[in-house]
Amino acid sequence: MKKPLLIVTIILAVILVMPVINLLRWTFQAKKPMGIIIVDKTVPTLECVKHKSLDWVLTNDRVVKKEKKTSYSFRKDYYGFMPTRPLRNHLYEKNEYRLADLPDIWSKSDAVYFADTYGVFFNDWYQGLNVSRKSRRLFGALNNNDNLLIKEMKDRNKLVICEYNCFDYPTAEYESYRIQERLGIKWSGWTGKYYSSLDTTGKDFPIWMTAMYRRQFKKPWTFKKSGIVLLKDKAIMVLEEGTLLKSSLPYIITDSANCAKYKVPSSVAFDHWFDIIDPLQNNVISKFKIETNALGDSLLAEFGLTNQFPAVTQEPKQMRTFYFSGDFTSTEIPVWTSRFVGIEKLKFILYSSKPDDTRRFFWLYYKPLISEIFNDYYSSLGKK
Repeated sequence: MKKPLLIVTIILAVILVMPVINLLRWTFQAKKPMGIIIVDKTVPTLECVKHKSLDWVLTNDRVVKKEKKTSYSFRKDYYGFMPTRPLRNHLYEKNEYRLADLPDIWSKSDAVYFADTYGVFFNDWYQGLNVSRKSRRLFGALNNNDNLLIKEMKDRNKLVICEYNCFDYPTAEYESYRIQERLGIKWSGWTGKYYSSLDTTGKDFPIWMTAMYRRQFKKPWTFKKSGIVLLKDKAIMVLEEGTLLKSSLPYIITDSANCAKYKVPSSVAFDHWFDIIDPLQNNVISKFKIETNALGDSLLAEFGLTNQFPAVTQEPKQMRTFYFSGDFTSTEIPVWTSRFVGIEKLKFILYSSKPDDTRRFFWLYYKPLISEIFNDYYSSLGKK
């Protein structure tokens, strides 16, 4: 066999064999049994995007259910809104825990993760309608049972992770206050999101924002570039690149100590919803940073805001309660890839080297953060 052909043959053999080897490595990894309660009330499709990436990390790390010792299913193993097949019939189930169920749940479970409580609305569910306009809620909001579950899990020194959206609409004001008190943080009332284009002709652009802007400023929405929209009650603030922003993408910034502890980068772009909180006495693991210019800083200051605010906070005593101030789990990712060891090393396929590539967030930040939190907690369970 000629040398060039031999080289090509070897390369092809490696390409074909390596996935099999990595699958076998994953299969024979030691399993980590943990009882994890996953709550996701925002599931308008069978893809379960709002918590699928969490399941991906758990599966990849061989975290399994306590009793069956099988991986968590992103379509079955969660509480919340559950679409049923066929979707064209618009049928769904509500997998909820009753007050009477809670003592059994918190006594048998090791951790709880609130991925999303926003809910499913009429226009989300009945496809073909204008999803950019607000509509009636079918299911959602953080409620009294959720608050009790979080309290009892926290009081029992178990792992508690909550993320955006727990405080904002449609959660009632009283329940919002209680969950903030449970987590030891204070919400400013502001939420925000990056938009690659503020042009209203863009696909699924939330038209209701333009109506808010017209009511507040008595002038039409004329923004076309990329930017960040900040919202609070009936107030709206539009930060457009070139006018109030030097760069429109928000970044999550982490100091060197926490980079080493959680194996995350010092900076990574983030393009989903976030909220602005006061961490009070909580540890701040990472911060959001908005690249405002001098005019942007002045505008934020008028509303008592700065261009940096917490992204991940941790309760400082037991250090087992976390709040993620962003829609962290909202990442579309093929589930089948979770069963291969070392798949994150295929950087040239998964994301680019450009700092503004938002695909980097899952692979470089969310995956290692969740892995470290759960692995550290699992190790501590063995010491009890």
